[in-house]
Amino acid sequence: MAVSRRLLPPLSCLTAFEAVARLGAVTEAALELDLTQSAVSRQVQKLEAQVGTPLFSRDRKRLQLTDHGARYLRDVRAALAQISNATIALQTNPDGGALNLAILPSFGTHWLAPRLPDFLRNNSGITLNMSTRTQAFDFAQEGFHGAIHFGQDDWPGTQAMKLWDEQALAVVAPDLLRGSDPQDLPRLQLETRPKAWAHWAAAQGWQDPGRPAMVVDQFATMLRAAQAGLGVALMPNYLVIQELTRGDLVVLPGTKPVSTGAYYLVWPELAEDYPALSAFRTWLGAKAQTDGDRAP
Repeated sequence: MAVSRRLLPPLSCLTAFEAVARLGAVTEAALELDLTQSAVSRQVQKLEAQVGTPLFSRDRKRLQLTDHGARYLRDVRAALAQISNATIALQTNPDGGALNLAILPSFGTHWLAPRLPDFLRNNSGITLNMSTRTQAFDFAQEGFHGAIHFGQDDWPGTQAMKLWDEQALAVVAPDLLRGSDPQDLPRLQLETRPKAWAHWAAAQGWQDPGRPAMVVDQFATMLRAAQAGLGVALMPNYLVIQELTRGDLVVLPGTKPVSTGAYYLVWPELAEDYPALSAFRTWLGAKAQTDGDRAP
């Protein structure tokens, strides 16, 4: 379908609008875009004239998005991100495509990375770029085609494919366990999972354990802290297979693994048919079925 040039705003107007909306001021947008303030203001005014409605409310020097402006911004950001991704793909791999993927640090290091040679052997035209993210984000503001997500299928504006339910084990150094009541041991907690211990304790029939002794930002740190005898760690089973086999850690006696959430591949709705993402989604779905949460 042909695009009407009459309805297509200049890219300079759209980038000026997005920058002003994100930065909240014409001055900062002008610095980022390497333009004068008056030039940025003219671009925004030109865009408002073309769409026929105010995009900002102006109170002295402060700019606030109108309701119409906020809705328009979401679509504009998605469109700009799509153009940016297409350009990156053409630059990095004109014969295949780039796949920009946000991954969870431990999942990417311990489960995904050892299996990627298989994907790349069978999809040699795809360039895979990965960055770590531990929190949900706005796909429209970042150049990702997809992300590995842990929790529930509750990421707004995306589609998702469930990989598997995570089984969490309470593990502890043997020396710390000796002569202690398991329920009295200090606990180590991942900052992105503040309710994990309460959920786990309820499944064991224990009382809510209350505040943790230590909060860390990554599983790798928590694993080393547990090995050093600093407390009990609630870890995904695929991350502690080797430590349990060696005897560096043991499962807290009388406890059972508990599912505290699931892993998902998520992607923005507009990226559903992107070829590189489709290939990765097919491969990852098959791997999840055959390997699941087994250790590498």
